[in-house]
Amino acid sequence: MMDTKRLILRQWTDEDYEPYAQLNADPKVMRYFPSILLRQESDEQATIIRSLIDKKGWGFWAVELKSTVKFIGFVGLHGQDEKSGLPNTPMIEIGWRLSSEHWGCSYAPEAAAKALAFAFETLSAPAIYSFTPLQNKPSQRVMWKLGMDDTNQDFNHPRLAACHPLERHCLYWITKDKWYQSNQQKRKWTINDEY
Repeated sequence: MMDTKRLILRQWTDEDYEPYAQLNADPKVMRYFPSILLRQESDEQATIIRSLIDKKGWGFWAVELKSTVKFIGFVGLHGQDEKSGLPNTPMIEIGWRLSSEHWGCSYAPEAAAKALAFAFETLSAPAIYSFTPLQNKPSQRVMWKLGMDDTNQDFNHPRLAACHPLERHCLYWITKDKWYQSNQQKRKWTINDEY
């Protein structure tokens, strides 16, 4: 379990499945995915995510609001191997999916910043990647807020049919060195702001 000022990142529980299914059935949340998920599909996905955290000790963690103890989605890390068909594999990606009622509160970058710290400080990852359809500007803004850069390696997602409207994806990344330098600079600003 990890926490931020407003959030807890933790392993999933059985009680998370219902709100996660509601999230996956929301057309607003799923507008940059091929389709909404049926309840069984959502439950199966949650079980896989949960089992990967059990196996590795990290993954797409459930995100809970401290103020309400309410599940609002997931944020975290996922390993992609060469078989995925994605560029620059093997790699670790960072991703998020939050309930639409909690958009606009900067929860995604807050939780993702904690996940990045875990990736670099605990896993010693050399770099972290994130990808999304070209149309998904909100996720690209989160990537930008995290200090990630566009790799300029747009690609066709291997799991989407040719000519699918969401087929074309962008790929962002941040290296451990850049993340470390950025955090050192933020610490300097914080110290200076105290005076």
